[in-house]
This record gives sequence, C-alpha cells and structure tokens, in this order.
Amino acid sequence: QVQLSFNQRVVHKLMSKYCLTPSRHAGFSLLEILISIFILAIGLLGLAALQTTSLKNNHSAQYRTTATVAAYDIIDRMRLNPNADYTLTLATTPSAVSTLKDTDLLAWTTSLAAELPLGDGAIAINGDILTVTVQWDDSRGTQGNAAQSFVVRTER
Repeated sequence: QVQLSFNQRVVHKLMSKYCLTPSRHAGFSLLEILISIFILAIGLLGLAALQTTSLKNNHSAQYRTTATVAAYDIIDRMRLNPNADYTLTLATTPSAVSTLKDTDLLAWTTSLAAELPLGDGAIAINGDILTVTVQWDDSRGTQGNAAQSFVVRTER
C-alpha cells in the first residue's frame, strides 16, 4: 500500500465526501446534453422564423418604395407637359406612341409592370388636382391583403 501524505488524505476525504461518483449518476450528463440541444434547436427555429418575416417585410417595403418613386415620376412628367391630358384608368394600355404624353404613359405603365408584381397605375385629373394611383400584388407581405395601392394627390 502507498502511504498518503496529510494533504493528500484531506483532499481524498473532501473529494469522496462532496464529489459525485460516476456509478451513482451514470447517464446524467447525456440527458443534460440532449436538453441543451433541444433548447438550442428551438432557439434556431425561432431565429429562422424571424429571418423569414424580416425578408417578407423587406420585400414589401421595397415594393412600396418603387411605387412611390413611380408615382412621383409620372407627376414630374405631367408637370413638364402641362397642357396634355394624362388621364388613365387601371388596366388600360396607353394608345400608340404619337405624342409626348403617350410616350410618358407607355414608359410609366411599362415600368410599373416590370418593377412591381402585377403593377398597374391610374391617373385622375380634377381641375388642378392630380390623383396618381399605383397598384401591385403584395401577397408575400405580412399585411394579408394581396392588392396594395399607393395614392398621391397633388396640385398640377
């Protein structure tokens, strides 16, 4: 037998008194690891859902920004050509390109269709008040309503 020093005996006595022996608690660490992995998986699923929602909202905001820019674009074009009647209803294709007004309307409706999903626009003129409506499909957004529209009313 090996003789232990006083310090070694004290450490051995404390270790045996306060430390768990492997035989009494076998498998306890495995259970803790499984619970930790489960909690981590729940957290990662929550993070993935948050990222998906963020992406949807980002696309929706991009469409709204595009609609805003398009509405102000046609308003600027109308102010540059004040004598022309730019009235246009939704789902109307502008006539053949023969005047500056026709060119502007065709370019505007083409850009709406290209930049927005199911993008369309309407223009109403009542005296000096212009009402420009831009409509698009925002079914990916979180609003729940597929048809979104942006309306601008301004003076000519």
